[in-house]
Amino acid sequence: MSIQEEIIAALGVKPAIDAEAEVRQRADFLKAYILESGIKGLLIAISGGVESAVAAGLCKRATDELSAEQGKEYITLGVFQPYGEQEDFGHSYEAAKASGLKHTVETNIGDAVDEIALETEYALKAIGQHRHMTHQGKGDIKAGTRMVFQHALALENNLLVVGTGHASEAITGSCTTWEGGAADIEPLRSLNHRQVRELASYLGVPAEIITEAKAADQRAGQTDAAKRGITYEDSSDYLEGKPVEPAAAELLESFYRKGAYKRSAIPGI
Repeated sequence: MSIQEEIIAALGVKPAIDAEAEVRQRADFLKAYILESGIKGLLIAISGGVESAVAAGLCKRATDELSAEQGKEYITLGVFQPYGEQEDFGHSYEAAKASGLKHTVETNIGDAVDEIALETEYALKAIGQHRHMTHQGKGDIKAGTRMVFQHALALENNLLVVGTGHASEAITGSCTTWEGGAADIEPLRSLNHRQVRELASYLGVPAEIITEAKAADQRAGQTDAAKRGITYEDSSDYLEGKPVEPAAAELLESFYRKGAYKRSAIPGI
């Protein structure tokens, strides 16, 4: 078995999908987990990206169907989490509207992130490092703060936090440790980015959200592709078993090895 085949098997990606069947399977997966857990519904943070838009659509379908089948209300709570004033945050509200979410709330992370960053800089100064935090460091604080708010809201409302991680992120390690990976359930895990877009089209996600370049929340204007030096088309091709340029394959395999700790449970002894 080649390294490519081993990675595909580990991440569970199919070479091709039927969007309707995948939506059905993943909505049923969410419904079964809700019933097994005895909770009242799901919480999904809506960033404006295609992944959270698809997850929101799956969650809404699952909780609507359960409400009808069980004769009591199950909800999907959509959470908007801008950092201060974000001009690009309009897609979050468009995604929620397209999914038909009735329950939404905004938790602006700006003040909390700035306070944590300031306290971190005080700590750096105390150990002799007189400097500001790096862009990456503050970006990780943003990611972690969003997840703290999500779990607090979920706990208070007896909901499960839904993650948006997928195979194209898993292979490159392009997520903050215990941010998206700290979710309770991940309905997109075995899909690559191209397949996520296929589900988005089927679910009626607005076209501008589907085609927008995914951007990192660490430096303004920086896309994930520019940051990693690999495109989602390359990673999707690779995960579907298609041939890619040797340099791209080598880079993806290197990312996969380096990001192993992000895909694993906390190690212990």
